[in-house]
Amino acid sequence: MQFARVVPEDAPDPRLSIVDQLSRMPVPILGFVPQPHLEDWGGFEVQSVGHSGGLDEMSVGLSYTLWRNPDDRADPGNLADLDDRTRAALDEEPPWPRPQWILDMVTRMRYPILLAAVRTTWCRDPSRQNAKTALVDHVNYVIVNQFGGSYPASPLATADSHPLVDERSIESGHAVDINGGAVAGLRLDTDPNVIGIGADLGADGVLTGVIPRDALPLIELSFVKRSDD
Repeated sequence: MQFARVVPEDAPDPRLSIVDQLSRMPVPILGFVPQPHLEDWGGFEVQSVGHSGGLDEMSVGLSYTLWRNPDDRADPGNLADLDDRTRAALDEEPPWPRPQWILDMVTRMRYPILLAAVRTTWCRDPSRQNAKTALVDHVNYVIVNQFGGSYPASPLATADSHPLVDERSIESGHAVDINGGAVAGLRLDTDPNVIGIGADLGADGVLTGVIPRDALPLIELSFVKRSDD
């Protein structure tokens, strides 16, 4: 018998279906260059729009685990700063067996995650896409989903919410390192929690990156095509 909200021990890993979706992306998927403080564990977020004639738009976001001390992953300093309620939920052991992918996810949630830190966006109609709108969308997505921001007049707004960003805050002329070369790009540096960078890659879509400020000293802001895509 299965109970509500109980995932069977043999339930398939949902990430497998996401990997299948990645093959539909018409342009190379970018991520950070490999570096000690970041772990790329295949944390993809895929969004797409299409119709019977095919794909119209698609974006692929990639999350990372941040290791403050990558030489000793058992160092308590690597752990995320969690509230008591979240820590208790992660420590709770249900009376039923869980799939290994859930156990792995629970373990990973104990460490800082850079949510959708790098995003590649493609649109069949170039007039419907530009680097500025993609950067604003990406930064606001992270603000809302990781830092408690809220859209105007949102019923989820709280006293702790902070406003989102818009295109007026974007600075042009910022060089972005992609595949070993400098590309003319954009920078969005007005939010207290994150900075955003982006670049128009022409036929290869748009790259955007959103990085928490407290992680910046540990991260090399260079990007490269993921070798297994």
